[in-house]
Amino acid sequence: MNVAIIGCGLIGKKRADALGDARLVACADRELERARGLASRTGARAAADWRPIVEAADVDLVIVATPHDSLAEITLAAVRAGKHVLVEKPAARSAAELAPVVAQAEIEAERRGVVVHVGFNHRYHRAFRKARELVDQGALGELMFLRARYGHGGRVGYDREWRADVAISGGGELIDQGVHLIDLSRWFLGDFTAVDGTAVTAFWDMPVDDNAFLMLRTARGQVAWLHASATEWKNTFSMEIYGRVGKLHIEGLGGSYGTERLTWYRMLPQMGPPETAAWEYPMADDSWAVEFAELVDEIGGRAARRSCGLRDALAALEVVQHIYEASGHAHHP
Repeated sequence: MNVAIIGCGLIGKKRADALGDARLVACADRELERARGLASRTGARAAADWRPIVEAADVDLVIVATPHDSLAEITLAAVRAGKHVLVEKPAARSAAELAPVVAQAEIEAERRGVVVHVGFNHRYHRAFRKARELVDQGALGELMFLRARYGHGGRVGYDREWRADVAISGGGELIDQGVHLIDLSRWFLGDFTAVDGTAVTAFWDMPVDDNAFLMLRTARGQVAWLHASATEWKNTFSMEIYGRVGKLHIEGLGGSYGTERLTWYRMLPQMGPPETAAWEYPMADDSWAVEFAELVDEIGGRAARRSCGLRDALAALEVVQHIYEASGHAHHP
């Protein structure tokens, strides 16, 4: 499979490192030197303009790893050209911006078998793969609710970076890290039929939110209680999933977030202190490679479609849009 990468920053480089047997044939970035730097690894061609690349006959799959304001536009052009696409989360700046991409992608999926995957990469971390396995095996029984926190402390000048510009980012912390929490919650609990919460700017001097607080409910009354924060100061990830006969706690994502760890608390018939099992994953993160390999298998028909698609991204963005509108916070319409 021949791959083009549009957007050659940190995430574009991570994607290039995880291509496995696929071949990088083209790179594009607004900063041509960044495209050249990534392309030089494999002798791929480099360009500042992405448009000819998504039309190129030798490109099978386009990876879109740009800032948020270009994600939907490039994805739409790529699917119209009959290319498979891996677009980074959140896939657009708003649900309204993503909707026409979803519609066109579904037409091209039917017409030409085009597959579009959205890079909600956290699903592929070792702890979450194990958690999904345990939940699917019934280890927790019927799921009741979950609660999660995800946050960082920013850095000097954070409020002047592109993520603080609503025209580029579409919003603040909620659309940046918060969408991961929404996606993961929906992955375990299902669709949310009631959305409550607020987005606020508590500390940073910027028009977009630096904290978001959400309470999401499914039709069965299961609750996801979520907090995404850019004032966490100590980088933090924590998700607790509660079932009728046990609990899973995923914490850490490696690096500055601490060692990735999964703990299973299994309720005993007599109740009292639970039986506990834990898995730690101090090794290098393999989520990018596992995610890409799954996508390649789906494109090749070697696996049933199970990865995150545009409908999943749209569902997450609809939650984001509801919170922004309810709180009157700056966001992309």
